[in-house]
Amino acid sequence: MALPQGGVERALPRTDGGLSWRPMRPDDIEAVTAVARLSFPDHFEDRACFENRLALYPRGCFVLADADGPARGYLIAYPWKAESAPPLNTVIEGLPADPTLIYLHDLALHPEARGGGVTGAIVERLAEQATEDGWPMIALVAVNDAVGFWSRHGFAEQPAEAMAAKLASYGSDARYMLRPL
Repeated sequence: MALPQGGVERALPRTDGGLSWRPMRPDDIEAVTAVARLSFPDHFEDRACFENRLALYPRGCFVLADADGPARGYLIAYPWKAESAPPLNTVIEGLPADPTLIYLHDLALHPEARGGGVTGAIVERLAEQATEDGWPMIALVAVNDAVGFWSRHGFAEQPAEAMAAKLASYGSDARYMLRPL
């Protein structure tokens, strides 16, 4: 499957707080890293990880921001293989030669941007984009007791015996989930 590299082709709706989702830019990485530190203190990833994902697949990288302010949230997704996930906090050399789905690596909001329902717009936009690009599903690893959140967005928990050790490295509550498109 050919891997499209462009960003979002259509505008995403603004939130009540004046924030909107847009394609991530290199100058967003500092704010993205700060949001990650707040959101995932037990699963923190370095700046190099975010730079790496943006360089590999900018089409799957978005930030929530107002016109001039820093990122208040982010979503990172890229082509990957089913029943697999990259190790946490690891720079990957490249995307798989034969990816089978879109892997939603991370979605996080700054604590002050939470609670307004802003995640639904970007999850749905990612699903639309992945469908347009011909991907059959989106996969993710839910952490921080987020299975209920992801279930509300169309994801279902999947058995993943082949990645049990990797899931354990994400924490005892980590679950592999899929959303068919």
